Amino acid sequence: MTPSPTDSAALHDPSAYHFGSDNYAGAHPQVLAALAQANGGHVPGYGADPYTERLDEVVRELFGERAEVYPVFNGTGANVVALQALTPRWGGVFTAASAHINTDEQAAPERLAGLKILSASTDDGRLTPEQVARAATATAPDDPHRAYPHVLSFSNSTEFGTVYSLQQTRELVASAREQGMRVHLDGSRLANAAAATGATLAQLSEGVDVISLGGTKIGGMIAEAIVVREPESVHGIEIIRKFSMQLASKQRFIAAQLLALYEGDLWLENARHANAQAQHLAARLRETQGCEVPLPVEANAVFAKLPPGVADAVRARGISFYDWPAFPGVVRLMTAWDTPDQAIDRLIREIERAVATQRL
Repeated sequence: MTPSPTDSAALHDPSAYHFGSDNYAGAHPQVLAALAQANGGHVPGYGADPYTERLDEVVRELFGERAEVYPVFNGTGANVVALQALTPRWGGVFTAASAHINTDEQAAPERLAGLKILSASTDDGRLTPEQVARAATATAPDDPHRAYPHVLSFSNSTEFGTVYSLQQTRELVASAREQGMRVHLDGSRLANAAAATGATLAQLSEGVDVISLGGTKIGGMIAEAIVVREPESVHGIEIIRKFSMQLASKQRFIAAQLLALYEGDLWLENARHANAQAQHLAARLRETQGCEVPLPVEANAVFAKLPPGVADAVRARGISFYDWPAFPGVVRLMTAWDTPDQAIDRLIREIERAVATQRL
């Protein structure tokens, strides 16, 4: 007899926690409960359902009374759809060299949207207003040989785990507006930025045209969205979402997850926990012999410099995390909405064991 799913053993160790990414974490129990609740009976597809309708109301409460939301499958899809809606076919998108759209999306914006990514190096992942102004004046809008930056795209929190303060965000967006640029916010970890700054989601996206709003990294299963602050100034997202293969036929299940996260404060509670655990981990690392934390810890990413050979020794003991090529000898350790103290305790023990072994 074929065993039922409840009879089968799990294909992973449910007690194991890793630091490779907040994407490693499972779905929050409230998200799973919301999926079960949305599962009964039949409702119309493609967003014509009560869960998406309620999500529209919640997003307006969070981002402004004119805001619109478009659930999608993943963060890359959200970015690609958003940038297509903002950028002319011949246009460029200015962003940090470390930005996800520049480093980790297999050139999806360029391949699918036909735009040009224009990047600038940063010390900590954060662009400055001066960099935006220089990018806009380096090329003439009608130059047939070079793409002009029609759009600014920035991430908050950044890929270096740093956070734009509310003032930094306002100054960056103002600089882009002065240059006539549209603005896209990659907010896959916007919840972590809000938790770090104490600002609201609306404040952190003030003046932004389109936001890629994250859900998966803060407790969702498959839950991302595109938020448009001023719909009358951004056209075609619903059509672009369809031909970019980001329109879910059973959209109620994405909307239900986002409702579980954003209708109340679950998104903020989860982000606060992840951020707090990153601070806890960083403090423990600073107390560990031979370890350094060379970058600011502001959200839920810790960049650590470990003694030679220690990272590989710890990974061999079954704890996953990644080297970070932008900083030779540095590893990235991500905490998540469910990272417990004991997972940090175990990681530190294994680092201390590896350090002691290296000294012998």
